[in-house]
Amino acid sequence: MPGLIGTMARTAVIAGTATTVSNRVSRRQAGRWAEQEQAQAYREQAYYQQSPAQPAPAAVPAAPAAAEALPAEDMNHKLAQLQQLGELKAQGILTDEEFQAEKAKILGH
Repeated sequence: MPGLIGTMARTAVIAGTATTVSNRVSRRQAGRWAEQEQAQAYREQAYYQQSPAQPAPAAVPAAPAAAEALPAEDMNHKLAQLQQLGELKAQGILTDEEFQAEKAKILGH
């Protein structure tokens, strides 16, 4: 049974690490989007302050929350696939070549 417990502990560590990385990537991407939106709003404001003869455009609706969640969901899906792939390789089910080929497919390389 020590082998089973060790495997379970290793899986828990891998899953925790994948979750942490995924959350960090999601937060970083959300921060970048917020910076881009803020910069765009600043440019529009500066433009309309320079040319007062033109009326300001109506407020642009914010992007739907679902569109922002897609990259995070996609990253979570890829991380889960990579985790499963790593487990199969660790168990000896996949060869190094098979592992690398499947990993490239998942990452889109």
